[in-house]
Amino acid sequence: MPVLFNHDEVQGTTVGDGVVSQSLIDPERVGSDFVRLDRWTIDAGAAAEIRVADTDLAWFQLLEGAAILEGSEGEHAMTDANVAFLPPGFEGELSAPDGAVVLYGWVPDAERYDPGFGSTPLQFRLINWRAEPALSSEHDARTRIYLVTPTLFGTKAVKGEMIIYPPGTEASNHHHEGAEHFQYIVRGSGTVYLSEEPHRIRAGDTLYNYELERHNFLNDGEEELVFVEYFVPAECVTVWVNPELVCAWRPTGKNIKGDAPTREIEAHSSAATANPEGV
Repeated sequence: MPVLFNHDEVQGTTVGDGVVSQSLIDPERVGSDFVRLDRWTIDAGAAAEIRVADTDLAWFQLLEGAAILEGSEGEHAMTDANVAFLPPGFEGELSAPDGAVVLYGWVPDAERYDPGFGSTPLQFRLINWRAEPALSSEHDARTRIYLVTPTLFGTKAVKGEMIIYPPGTEASNHHHEGAEHFQYIVRGSGTVYLSEEPHRIRAGDTLYNYELERHNFLNDGEEELVFVEYFVPAECVTVWVNPELVCAWRPTGKNIKGDAPTREIEAHSSAATANPEGV
C-alpha cells in the first residue's frame, strides 16, 4: 500500500545553525531504499552543507525563496525555478540570505539502477524548469515539464517531472512496472485514488508509490494542483487500466511562460517505451 503523509507530521532535526531537516522518505518510513528525500528549512542568513557520497547522486529544488550554491562546481544563484543535479563527490554549501525551503533527494548506491554509473563521470547541471519545454496531455488538460532526465543529466538512475492539473482535471488510472516513485504536492489540493480508494491530498503531502500500485489524481479544488514526481530508476513502463486512455504527451512549442523553450522534445506516449528519446 502506498505511503501518504504531510510534512507537518514529520519532526524536524537541526542539522546546522538555522537549518532544520525533515526526513520525508527513508527506509524506516517506506521500507525501501530506492530513494531518499529530505525537506530543508533554511533561516535567513543561514547555510546548509551538502556532501554527496561517491556512490550516490543527488538533486534539489527550491520550493520557496532564493539561495546561493557554492562549492566544487563554482557559485550559482538559484530561485524556485531551478533544479540542481549534483554528481557523486559534490561538496558545497547552500546559503539563503532571506530564507528558503528546499526539497533535497538522493539515490544511494546509484549503480544499482544505472550499470554505466561509474564509467562516465557525471556533470553538475542547473536547469530552469520555467524555460524547459511544456508538453500537453492528449486526453485532458494536464501539463508536464521534465526536471531530471537521462538526456539532461546523463544517468538512468532517476527521472523527475512536474505535472500541472487545472481545476476539474483528472488523469486515468495506471500503474508503473520497473520503478518506485514518489510525488510531492507543491501547491493546490485534490483527491488521489490508490487502487481506486480515494484519499485527500494537499500542499506539502508526500505520496510514495511502490511498483505495480494503481493510482490516479483528480483536481477537485479551485486552484491548480501541482506536484513533482521522481522515478527510480528512470526506465519504467506505465500500464493503463483503460488502454484507450494511454497518455500521449504533445509538445506545445513553448515553455510554461509562453516563450520559446530551451530545447525540443518530440511527442511521445507514456506506454510506448521505458524512456522516450529526448527525455
